[in-house]
Amino acid sequence: MSQAAENANAMFAKPLLEERGPIVVIGFFAMVLGMFMSVLDIQIVASSLSQIQAGLSASASEVSWVQTSYLIAEVVMIPLSGYLSRMMSTRVLFTLSSAGFTATSFLCGTATTIEEMIIYRAMQGFIGGAMIPTTFATSYLVFGTKRRALASSFVGLTVTLAPTIGPALGGYITDAVGWHWLFFINVIPGIIVTTVVWLVMDIDRPDWRLWKNLDVAGLVFLAVFLGTFQYVLEEGAKNEWFRDSEIRQLTAISIIAGVGFFWRTLSRETPIVDLSPFANRTFAMATLLAFMVGVGLFGVTYLLPLYLGRIQGYSSMQIGETLWVTGLFMFMTAPTMGLLGNRIDLRYLAVAGFIFLGASTWLLTGLTSESSYWDMFLPQALRGMGLMTSMMGIQNIAIQSLSPVQVKGASGLFNLMRNTGGAFGLALLNTGLIDRTNHHWARLRETLQPGDPTATAFLEGFAARYAQLVPGGDPDMAALRILGQLTFQQASVLAFNDLFLMLAVGFAATMLLIAALGKPVNRLAEEMH
Repeated sequence: MSQAAENANAMFAKPLLEERGPIVVIGFFAMVLGMFMSVLDIQIVASSLSQIQAGLSASASEVSWVQTSYLIAEVVMIPLSGYLSRMMSTRVLFTLSSAGFTATSFLCGTATTIEEMIIYRAMQGFIGGAMIPTTFATSYLVFGTKRRALASSFVGLTVTLAPTIGPALGGYITDAVGWHWLFFINVIPGIIVTTVVWLVMDIDRPDWRLWKNLDVAGLVFLAVFLGTFQYVLEEGAKNEWFRDSEIRQLTAISIIAGVGFFWRTLSRETPIVDLSPFANRTFAMATLLAFMVGVGLFGVTYLLPLYLGRIQGYSSMQIGETLWVTGLFMFMTAPTMGLLGNRIDLRYLAVAGFIFLGASTWLLTGLTSESSYWDMFLPQALRGMGLMTSMMGIQNIAIQSLSPVQVKGASGLFNLMRNTGGAFGLALLNTGLIDRTNHHWARLRETLQPGDPTATAFLEGFAARYAQLVPGGDPDMAALRILGQLTFQQASVLAFNDLFLMLAVGFAATMLLIAALGKPVNRLAEEMH
């Protein structure tokens, strides 16, 4: 057995909760809070980009980089965190990540130009990105395999809840005290997290020999590969994908860098990212399922607020009140998942989760321009239960299938796949929304030919009312304009319904992958004992 494997087995041999008592749980909760801030910071800013744009005198294309720069930088750090955690130790890496995230959050709040904001956001995403996978891996160190269900339900709740409440919380903060406080709000919790983790979480030893083995070329390939890939997914729909020369060029660069990264990784004894967990069939299948959870988590979180704002005219707070239902049912489901996780086959939890997610999106296929809050209550409740249940089952299947020495690196890979699923889902849904809206718009226009009795009755009736209300106006032109707007609105509603149906079919198909998993084996527990 290698020295690294012996160290890993020693770390997992006895849960830290039993060895050090409740104090280590306080440290772990501090790590979860840090992870929550990192995940939340994506969505909390998304709802206030227009205010940030106005405050920094930026163009629409420039302000989009406030999000894009953060996501690109974060997605590079996530797979790198496993190597850094082994090199620096969990305590040092997380403390540096939390302190850096806090400092750059303050800098973002003080930004006076769009260029400053983009640079600070990239720094914030890169430095803070290490908190997410590090917390996942640490949950197994603290609670062990016997209490893994409780820890996993708590971590899963945090990861999935943050994107759900983010838009509403961001809208509230911006309306109440201004967009600067979207970033300043991280400072006090960040200082607390950094201090507590440094004082409490001295739980493993660093291996500074890894610094000498750092594959700089592999790191460059990784950054270019994931960075350009994320950019293509983020911007592709806006630029009509491969019709745009920039997207074609960046895609080619991403492919070349990806080949270089995999060559360096597979040819080195100590790669910067350990891909060996993918040789485990169970882990590989579970990460594919995590990809689909990412689509469900970020896809519906994107589509439903867009529908509520564009079709229903909801404000940020009204959208938040609707999405809170998902968060409420996630909270209600988490304790049950903590109890069931150690008692039933985890595949059953995963299947139940995707059934809930599929049913939720299926129910949303019947939305109209007149749909009410209560029409969306049950879909949101099912979505909350589905996200909690599927995440709980999948992440435990993935991690427990590995040996202790693989857990830190595998945590980064698992989270990378979930986030990539979200990015891929958003790109697909963005493109689909444009295409399906244009399709339905063209079909509806075909039915509104001169002489159509329904269209004629609407135009004549509206023109007559308009002439009474606005003497001297052009009632015929006003009627045509309103008819065009209503037609486009209905085309948009039909497009949203198509995409919810596509998601429902995708979740149904995903359940077939669970059948291919085979019975999960708790290799982590076996090797610890």
